[in-house]
Amino acid sequence: MNGVHDMGGMHGMGPVEIEKNEPVFHSGWEARVHALNIACGFHRKWNIDMGRHSRERIPPAEYLAATYYEKWLRGLEMLLVENGLVTATELATGRAESSGASALRPPEVAAFLRVRRLARLDDKVTPKFRPGDRVLTHNDHPIGHTRLPRYARGRRGVVERDHGVFIFPDTHAMTRDRKPQHCYSVRFAARELWGPAASTRDSVYVDLWDDHLDPA
Repeated sequence: MNGVHDMGGMHGMGPVEIEKNEPVFHSGWEARVHALNIACGFHRKWNIDMGRHSRERIPPAEYLAATYYEKWLRGLEMLLVENGLVTATELATGRAESSGASALRPPEVAAFLRVRRLARLDDKVTPKFRPGDRVLTHNDHPIGHTRLPRYARGRRGVVERDHGVFIFPDTHAMTRDRKPQHCYSVRFAARELWGPAASTRDSVYVDLWDDHLDPA
């Protein structure tokens, strides 16, 4: 998706702040937001890629002003309303208007996590590429979700590894179509992505799917 949500490779965002001994959560409410996302997934109303796309649909100014877990919370609120699990009024007031749908309860958590659906598939799909193949990424500009970052579009790389067959997130987020295909680790020279000022020794590895790639 094109927009401020695809921030990889963008300038002007300030330095990356590295926090030594960073905790998993900086406060209790962040842990609760993470737990809520898992608990609400119990209804199977959306998948992980739809969850990612909900955060990409946050208005740009709001997105840039929000912290990481504020974005998770805002995306979850959108999904809850869009799928009829709560109403906008209930979110605004904090009061239920009806009995509503049940949520995942603490005794059910362990069993739910054990049977969570995986992105890796057993479908027999012939790979389009092999390690060592030179590839060219598509230069697409979709209005929906994509795992092909903007900075890597229209760039030449080399397939380093075939991870196997996975759900294709670009269609899974928009239509629930799993569209099974191979996912690869593709190596890009830093200069291919960032230009002649980049180090000749550096490379960037991006996981990309068959539908993102053409032979170079």
